[in-house]
Amino acid sequence: MDAIALTTIVVYLVAATAAGSLMARRATSSAGWAVAGGGMSTTLVAVGIAGTRIGGAGTYGVAGDVISGGVWNLWWYGINTFLALAGVGLFFGIYFRRFRLHTVGELFTIRFRNRRCQWFTSLCVQTEYAIVNLIEAYVIGVILSTLTPLSMFGGVMVAAVIFSTYVSLGGLWGTAVTNLIHCTVVLVGLLSVGVMGVNQLGGWDAVTATIGDHLAAASQDEAAWWSFTGAGWLPIFGMFFAAAVHTPAASVYTNYATAARTENHIVPAFLLGGAIGALMPILAGVVGILTTARYGLDTGLGGYRNLTTLASEISPVVGGLALAAVLAAVISSGGPILLSSATMFVRDWLPGTKHHSSEQQLRAYRITTTVYAFLAAIAAWIVATYTTISILDLLLFGFAMVVPPAVSLGYLVYSPRTTEKGAYWGMVIGYASGLIWFILIKLSLATGFGAPEGAGVFHRALAYSFTVDGEGIDPSYLTFFVPLIAVPLISKLTVQSGVREDFFEMLSGRKPVEDDLA
Repeated sequence: MDAIALTTIVVYLVAATAAGSLMARRATSSAGWAVAGGGMSTTLVAVGIAGTRIGGAGTYGVAGDVISGGVWNLWWYGINTFLALAGVGLFFGIYFRRFRLHTVGELFTIRFRNRRCQWFTSLCVQTEYAIVNLIEAYVIGVILSTLTPLSMFGGVMVAAVIFSTYVSLGGLWGTAVTNLIHCTVVLVGLLSVGVMGVNQLGGWDAVTATIGDHLAAASQDEAAWWSFTGAGWLPIFGMFFAAAVHTPAASVYTNYATAARTENHIVPAFLLGGAIGALMPILAGVVGILTTARYGLDTGLGGYRNLTTLASEISPVVGGLALAAVLAAVISSGGPILLSSATMFVRDWLPGTKHHSSEQQLRAYRITTTVYAFLAAIAAWIVATYTTISILDLLLFGFAMVVPPAVSLGYLVYSPRTTEKGAYWGMVIGYASGLIWFILIKLSLATGFGAPEGAGVFHRALAYSFTVDGEGIDPSYLTFFVPLIAVPLISKLTVQSGVREDFFEMLSGRKPVEDDLA
């Protein structure tokens, strides 16, 4: 497959980069770059957010989780993908569009006339986005260094060139148009591998029978492996808190919401995007099932090989198509998140740029995008070369860190009694609790912390919390429940200050949003 794989890589990467870069003609102003000038169709918004949502974790990551943990992973990743995007569209998207926000943190400043909530929201979101940008460069680097003569450093530099070129030139238009291509390739590629794989393995009944034999040989419960609830409700709830609850604060969806032509486009676009996004991990999970049937539970296949090995065995062309699907999933997620990262840096952390001309802001966006892309690539190379850090652990940690601002955002929009101190300190305490919990888990696992026979209830509870299933309880629980309690409690103990009394009038649409706030 090497020749076909190499051809696929070159053609696909060049085509995607060119398609996104050609949108530069529509990104000639700062607003045209960051929010498409508010002129994007329902379809483009839908594929833009669907592609953003589904990266490596939602494709080959789900396939790997199915192989190691069972079918419940594909169902619940898909369900949470839909719930996440539908929730943003139904409960927040219209407000983002109404205030013409470029970053989610701007809404705090509009209400409270104080920038610290905006800054801290950006810090939380940038924690996740820095990790995602690193992961996307890492995956492309692994693929290129495996299938081409390039080294890992060369591979991540290619990734940096791709992202910095089409995102800096095409802006949000570029990410949306390329995501239309990416989503099509992912759906067609995974569906093709699934259909041909079932036929190659003798039909679905033969697949299930073979997996039953593998599970019996490994002394695993076949019913649990196929079950909708799989490993139980605790991991499912953990996936929900990690994958869905944080989404309203993920600032990239603010870019796409504001990009919609009218408010009427937003809910249909996010529902459609959720449906497209949910289908991708389900198809990837099916390929994971087929991979399990063909190679067994201990496949020895890591990363993108979960999706491409079986496809390559079917035929070199199908293998190339599967590889294109993996590349599409990675790039579709990385581009918009890189754009949102640059937008947040310029608007949230460089407030003086608000008074710059459109051309100056556009230049700042493009420079920041390029710098971010290459910094992420260098970080990916360092992680791959000099560390043993788990990429999945980093990703889950990043998801957890965005939950506190999502909770505060909910109170901001739906609770008039929320004070600036309540929103800010609720986020800070939630962020700190998640960070400390994550560190304690890693220390406990590294030191072999446990509860010896005869240990007290508290000791056993701690050992369980930090070491259960070799992962510990997800930090997302703390980053959700701590601010959920802290924000209203602190708000009750503090007084409103610097609040726009007309905020909820503008939020509801009863009063037009003032131009200087947009």
